[in-house]
This record gives sequence, structure tokens and C-alpha cells, in this order.
Amino acid sequence: MNRILGIDYGKKRVGVAVSDPLGIFASPLETIPSAKIVEYLKKYTQNQTVSRFVVGYPMNLNNQPAEAAAYVDVFLKQLKKHFPEIPVTLEDERFTSVLAFRSLIDSGVKKMDRRDKSAIDKVSAALILQTYLDRTK
Repeated sequence: MNRILGIDYGKKRVGVAVSDPLGIFASPLETIPSAKIVEYLKKYTQNQTVSRFVVGYPMNLNNQPAEAAAYVDVFLKQLKKHFPEIPVTLEDERFTSVLAFRSLIDSGVKKMDRRDKSAIDKVSAALILQTYLDRTK
């Protein structure tokens, strides 16, 4: 069955989340170094059918692209080059890191473990993907 991947692209790390086969809920999957994300996605798409990438796009409160959008734009070009058959949807990622941190607290993750930024990145990717899934169902 098809899966949808949520991606929270950052300069250092990329959070990746995956939908269930029915496209109802998102789960955190991995945090990958930014330099290795295309290689990771190639390997993942060889083993799983991916029907769409949902990429978090950084926006300011005035609905203009944030400064970090330039890095995401470069990544989007890589996605289109390496995966031309998989559509890409952009999803506003405002406040996802704050919400991810809050969800780690609410789920009982210990303070020392919450300092691991890779956990926040993959939970952020899941929030981005879940927002898309909720909006499209």
C-alpha cells in the first residue's frame, strides 16, 4: 500500500515521518543528517511505495517565506530531480518545533531525552504530515 512521507528539512538534520497505509495518521520515522537525506529516501522508496512527499515550508507570521525557506527550496529541487514521479506538497510548518517539544513533554519524555533535537525533528515531521492528512480527508 502507498505511504506518504512527511519531511521537516533543516540545515543540519531532516525529520522524516510516515503515514499508515490508509493515510489516516502519521508516525515519526527517522532523523537523518541533511547531507544524506536523498540517499535515505532512495533506499526507502525502493522498499516502500511512496505516493507523496509532504515537506514543511518555513513561513513568517506575515505569510511570507522565512529565511530558512532558501534551504528548503534547494532541497525541493533535489526532490524533483531524484523523484520526478512523486508529487510534493508544501505544508506550513509554523510552530511545529514548539508543538513537537510540547508533545514530548506531554507524553512523559524525560528532560534529558527532550534535549535530543533529533526527536523534535521527527515529531515535527509527523505534525507536518498529520496536518496534511487531516486537511485532505
